[in-house]
Amino acid sequence: MESSVRVPTSEDGFEDGLIYDWNVVDGQFTPGNAIQLDDETLRDGLQSPSAEDPSTDDKLQLLHIMNAIGIDTADIGLPGAGGKPREEIEVLAREVANSGMRLGLNVACRTVVSDIEPVVGISQRVGIPIEVCAFIGSSTIRQYAEGWQLDTLLGHTRAALEFAQSHQLPVMYVTEDTSRAHPESLRALYSLAIELGAKRLCVCDTVGHSTPQGARAVVRFVKSIVDEHGVDVGIDWHGHRDRGLDIANCLAAIEGGATRIHGSALGLGERAGNTPMDLLLVNLQMLGWTNKDLTRLPEYCALAAETCGVPFPSNYPVFGPDAFETGTGVHAAAVIKAMKKGDVDLADRVYSGVPASMVGREQSIGVGPMSGKSNVLYCLERLGLPMDDSTVQRVLEEAKASKRLLDDEELRRIAQPL
Repeated sequence: MESSVRVPTSEDGFEDGLIYDWNVVDGQFTPGNAIQLDDETLRDGLQSPSAEDPSTDDKLQLLHIMNAIGIDTADIGLPGAGGKPREEIEVLAREVANSGMRLGLNVACRTVVSDIEPVVGISQRVGIPIEVCAFIGSSTIRQYAEGWQLDTLLGHTRAALEFAQSHQLPVMYVTEDTSRAHPESLRALYSLAIELGAKRLCVCDTVGHSTPQGARAVVRFVKSIVDEHGVDVGIDWHGHRDRGLDIANCLAAIEGGATRIHGSALGLGERAGNTPMDLLLVNLQMLGWTNKDLTRLPEYCALAAETCGVPFPSNYPVFGPDAFETGTGVHAAAVIKAMKKGDVDLADRVYSGVPASMVGREQSIGVGPMSGKSNVLYCLERLGLPMDDSTVQRVLEEAKASKRLLDDEELRRIAQPL
């Protein structure tokens, strides 16, 4: 396969062959179906031990941004918790209904009638369908710890899904710890769910056990069950990042046949968290598997960090403060030379694996201990400061003595000494 990708020339100024793409040398997978996204920020994300519960207004704002980004569905809580959580679910659902959002909604319920029953009233009162994500433990280790038998799980599944079916509630049937469950247990549980009208099956890597090979294999197995039944049932992948394999597992799950992927803003969630929805979107876009306007993703990340009380590190990929900034002389020189060619897109790619413009950001040059003259000249020009040799030398001397990049106020002080 040809691996020297063509980078568009007419609008971007790029020429063919500037990027040799080893990612496609061994072949390039293309999904057979459109990839949907389910946002778990307001449910699983808030189960993070460090997360704060945002105000209802902040949650509403997050839903509006999710809708603007093009996320397909969002999990808005646990109705079985009763009280305030249940009341808030109705407020959020009513906003989605009244504002005409395209965003679909779902809620997480244990596979018991008492958890699902409140959804009937909420859905009827707000006037939109709400998908029930009915979850139940599936792995042998979980069954052993709980003292469950497979027949018990099948009994709960039948009662809960028959209730949902009788009230026309769409169901995604969720097997917790799927990635460590025995194939025959999964076959029995998923087959029953399909027979009882489940519209989606969710494969869960609940404790982040999977490798990409495992994620692909378990999804393929579940897809084979769906194919055997000859039904149109979607397959979801819900992955955690205990081993740091979250994004890789999502991509492998798609290769295995998953059609909807779950994630949360900044990867918020229990223990080490979930797949970061923001980085998942970037990777899907760069693979050409989705085509969305991602320019509001920095706002999405910032709002989640602020309202959930979980700031993200400065070197967080794509959205951290440092993601598109360099103070290293040779790196900055390449970016600056590209900028001087008048080619913004070239400058955006010459020292960056992700185009900053994709998410509404831009490349940034700083001055610090590893900077060269080109860094200093660029920053002085940007700030409208003197660019004579003595000024450049003064800035370089202070930068070399500093332990970090100089900020704009420090540059102004050095360039215009009292």
